[in-house]
Amino acid sequence: MTAPEDRAPDVTVVVMSRDRREDLLGTLPRHEAPVILVDNASSDGTAEAVRASLPEVTVLPMERNVGSYARTVGVEHARTEFVAFADDDSWWAPGDLSRAVAVMRAHPRLAVLNARILVGPEERLDPACAEMADSPLAGGDLPGPALLGFIACGAMVRTEAFLAAGGFDPVVRFPGEEERLALDLAGAGWGMAYVDSVTVHHHPSTRRHAPEQRRTAIWRSRLLTALMRKPLPEVGLLVLQALRAGAPERRGVLRALPDVPAALSRRRPVSAGVREQLRVLAEDAA
Repeated sequence: MTAPEDRAPDVTVVVMSRDRREDLLGTLPRHEAPVILVDNASSDGTAEAVRASLPEVTVLPMERNVGSYARTVGVEHARTEFVAFADDDSWWAPGDLSRAVAVMRAHPRLAVLNARILVGPEERLDPACAEMADSPLAGGDLPGPALLGFIACGAMVRTEAFLAAGGFDPVVRFPGEEERLALDLAGAGWGMAYVDSVTVHHHPSTRRHAPEQRRTAIWRSRLLTALMRKPLPEVGLLVLQALRAGAPERRGVLRALPDVPAALSRRRPVSAGVREQLRVLAEDAA
């Protein structure tokens, strides 16, 4: 790992992982800041291997897989002004943690900085970055296009804002965990922006869910987030859309059912201002 004097000040890198020991042993040394690894009950000896090979990394083992809530655990443990997220198959480009911190300091309303994400050895731009760069939302005092969402593996957050908004919750878990948090940050007046001058590298792990499994998981998260934050008529329309879409989406509805009571207990519909931002985004996508 980078020598302490070269590390970015006031930032911690939080990584969550499950059963990707070899990926982690390759990516963790690339981070130019203190690292907290939250291990989601891996069965491949991840925690022991990282402690043995990289003793400077703080390892927080979870007793069960809590999904992206693990990142919230890591942020609470970090106690730095900013936290940069990375996955077990991603890392921030050399020098860019410090650059991102400087951008965050220069824009005090900025709660989430989403970096440019380059995929694979060929460094292809993640298609989501092109969408973020073309965001129709008004940026105002932000350092780049304004967002109402972000990609966690390529984001830096302001710890104060992240924790005040509840962080990633134990209901949605993973994937699709960013939506509820983004809605709450926007509702509290915080900004999110895409900053193309800061880069994250993402070399997707070979140990990934099949596309249909991911679609199921995404729809589960989408439905639970809607229950927590969207008007009930929109929730109903989303359920109908899922039921008509295909088997993976229908499985997403079924997977969401056990967590419906927990989602309803956290229900707090978004403000009129956030609904307007959602309308602008929907019209732009149409």
